Amino acid sequence: MKLEGSVIFEKLPREDSRSLQPIISVEGLTRVFGQDPQKALELRKSGCSKEEIYEETGDTLALYDVSFEVMPGEIFVLMGLSGSGKSTLLRCINRLIEPTGGRILIDGEDIVGMSQEELRAVRRRKLGMIFQSFALLPHRTVLDNVVFGLEVQGIPEDERYQRGEELLRMVGLGDYGASMPSHLSGGMKQRVGLARALAGDPDILLMDEAFSALDPLIRRDMQDELLDLQQRL
Repeated sequence: MKLEGSVIFEKLPREDSRSLQPIISVEGLTRVFGQDPQKALELRKSGCSKEEIYEETGDTLALYDVSFEVMPGEIFVLMGLSGSGKSTLLRCINRLIEPTGGRILIDGEDIVGMSQEELRAVRRRKLGMIFQSFALLPHRTVLDNVVFGLEVQGIPEDERYQRGEELLRMVGLGDYGASMPSHLSGGMKQRVGLARALAGDPDILLMDEAFSALDPLIRRDMQDELLDLQQRL
């Protein structure tokens, strides 16, 4: 285990991944929320705590000098108390939150300096994400939510709906494809989010407490399915 501030990263390596290059490499990642991030960083370098920086500047030092690597086939778990920066770190990896400093390499490409068009291409091809707050589109049916990413990629309608129906059956929602998100419970919405993230068969799957709203039986099934997916990547 590696400790970075209040966040613990646990690595579960696969034996055949040791000779490969990292699929994710984070170097000196820093994120400051506020109006004067440079002053906040100067205070941090002078030895001030997160609380002292906030009192002085009103800025919040969410991440500071975080570095780690994830190898192909690894499961990499972020653990820490509420407010320790886990979700912020996760969203920096795909630039849903812009880093204040540092580098983020996906398959050797630094996405921090990419244009929005280049970043969208990387997200489509390599990154999937399951949000803690579901982030479903309320005006689309459950099935249309699952296949939304495939639709954006231009996948033919028959192919994407077949894939979407397979995934809904996998997460136990095979009969809910025509339902609207507002008709689902919290746990069901989370399962739709999981199916949507798996639809594009991404190289990297980012999960923000993806199983927190699932009942124990479904949670175990989804964990097993993700382990199977990991072996195929």
